[in-house]
Amino acid sequence: MRIQVRRTGGFAGIERHAEVDTSQRPDAPEWRSLAEKALAASQGTPPAGVPDGFHYEITVDGHTVHAADPRLTDDQRELITRVLKEGA
Repeated sequence: MRIQVRRTGGFAGIERHAEVDTSQRPDAPEWRSLAEKALAASQGTPPAGVPDGFHYEITVDGHTVHAADPRLTDDQRELITRVLKEGA
């Protein structure tokens, strides 16, 4: 599974992008479960955010959804944080 996160917005407007390929990871089932929960709670079109808030584009195996602060679910926040931290 290939998970990509693109974060835009924020006070400085700096874009950040990261990607994780879980296919060879021993924790791949955990990533899959988290990604499925995060996608289920996301929207296909960019939601309205707040001024200076972050907007996220989450792509899992070619399927893209959108989310925005402050309306992230716990699963979305965890997935975004993990991908941005561990991804290349």
